Amino acid sequence: MPKVELHLHLEGAIPVPTLWQLIEHHGGDPVITTEAQLVDWFTYRDFAHFMETWAWMNGFLRTLDDFTFAAEAVARHLAEQNIVYAESFFSPSDFRGHGLEPQGIALAIRAGLDRVPDVEVPLIVDLVRDRGPDGTAETLAAVSEVAAEARVIGIGIGGHEAAHPPEQFAGVYRDAREAGFRLTAHAGEEAGPESVWGAIRALDVERVGHGVRSVEDPDLVDYLVETQLPLEVCPTSNLRTGVVAHWDRHPVGELVDAGALVTINTDDPAMFDTTLAGEFSICDERFGFDEATMRRLSLAPVDASWAGPATRASLALRIEDWWVSG
Repeated sequence: MPKVELHLHLEGAIPVPTLWQLIEHHGGDPVITTEAQLVDWFTYRDFAHFMETWAWMNGFLRTLDDFTFAAEAVARHLAEQNIVYAESFFSPSDFRGHGLEPQGIALAIRAGLDRVPDVEVPLIVDLVRDRGPDGTAETLAAVSEVAAEARVIGIGIGGHEAAHPPEQFAGVYRDAREAGFRLTAHAGEEAGPESVWGAIRALDVERVGHGVRSVEDPDLVDYLVETQLPLEVCPTSNLRTGVVAHWDRHPVGELVDAGALVTINTDDPAMFDTTLAGEFSICDERFGFDEATMRRLSLAPVDASWAGPATRASLALRIEDWWVSG
């Protein structure tokens, strides 16, 4: 099936063989000495441990050439999966320790992505909420200088959600909106419904990253259903980071059954050993969605995307044709 994805972190999507090449290129790691160990390394005690592993992994993206190399590999892997359109986050402020500026990183990523014409990958800059209001504003200003050339169409905030609530970033989001960026925010993942409400009320987001803990507040679920505010749900990610304890407790079924606009995504597929096709299989096999629901889920990210009308119409037609042809 041709597929569309809206919540994908480029760094977390670097295929394991590509990441292993980067590790070896930069002198290796004293603990991880084989590619097989690297696969096993991507196992997490909880969300905080996942964030530690994320920081470790990013330590091997040290030059702009590394970003171009990695971005091309990500795009090729997306194309191999018949993902035809993906809006991808990147987190440039995580690499200031290597002396890399956001402008250069954005352009280096675009150079790699553009080597693979079979998949369209506009970018969303993750301002990283851990940097605080001032740090996120600095990243926004830097990326704004090259946004058109690098095709950065939106902003988001990932990181430690509970420690950095959305309200802290109202000014940054106002500036981004006025500059023409589209708006999403990680919320309702590590923190509860109050974080989703904060993203809605203080940031005026157009989509919510994750949002699965919205089910803890029936009034919020009613609001999501009424407004059809899209949720970027990442089922396997939630299990692997401990946001959800067991598959039978995952809220995606409840959200879909309630009528919320749910999109299915992978988040950090290489770090969670998943694919977008695998996520759809989970929806089918674990949650028992019928064909009509699966069809709706496959088309939902087209409507929720920030692509232009012609692109959305083309994407919808390709997916509908697949369902008709079987």
